[in-house]
Amino acid sequence: MKIAMLRVGIDSGSGGIHGPLFKNGTFEYIPIPDNTMKDSRAYGNIYGRYGGKLIEYFPETRKEKMAKQSIHVDPEFETFTYGDPSSPKAGLRHLREGDLLIFYCGLEGWDFKSEPALYLLGYFKILAAGIATEFDRKAIKTLFSKNFHVKHVEIFERQMSTLVLVKGTNQSRLFKKAVKLSAIGRDSAGKPLKILSPKMQKIFGDFDGKLSFQRSPTRWVDPKYHEKVYEFIKSIE
Repeated sequence: MKIAMLRVGIDSGSGGIHGPLFKNGTFEYIPIPDNTMKDSRAYGNIYGRYGGKLIEYFPETRKEKMAKQSIHVDPEFETFTYGDPSSPKAGLRHLREGDLLIFYCGLEGWDFKSEPALYLLGYFKILAAGIATEFDRKAIKTLFSKNFHVKHVEIFERQMSTLVLVKGTNQSRLFKKAVKLSAIGRDSAGKPLKILSPKMQKIFGDFDGKLSFQRSPTRWVDPKYHEKVYEFIKSIE
């Protein structure tokens, strides 16, 4: 088994806000902006899980500008797909059936005071993964038709030689409640940064001392922690 961890969703560097965390522990997963502006889904026309449109979570000063901004819904939790053509995510092609891909994101208190932090948001139990060119056209359509990179033919044709596609089984899910992953640490210059909390280190390990999860590439969990991580992930609401 392999277990990978990946940061996704809107944040201060991509979209300009953190996702909203509610006082009862629930949250909204808000995708990053679609810089190609190819997708018809936008912050102003897509509803979140709790009734409001996603645009409602932006500051008043940015609502008009962001309402028509199309969104990059990836990962998507309708059919459980994820795609990425960039080299930092290339290692995800090695995931195999039964492995786990765990997603986390930045959230901030919405209806209560809670500073921005990193939270677990969901996971895929892997059905299939690989470079797009490793799948035939029938498999692409059957497994990945809802994925952003596949939905848009022009994008798919341009990216397919490096596009990693990941498909989760129906045991995959978006959590109802967020689980805090981070604590505040310091970099070499003494500036604050988000690191894996001591509590979470007991579950996920210490990644050979590389504890910064703030702007992190794909992280691979040490096999000796796999059983503990798997049981923990299954226990989350």
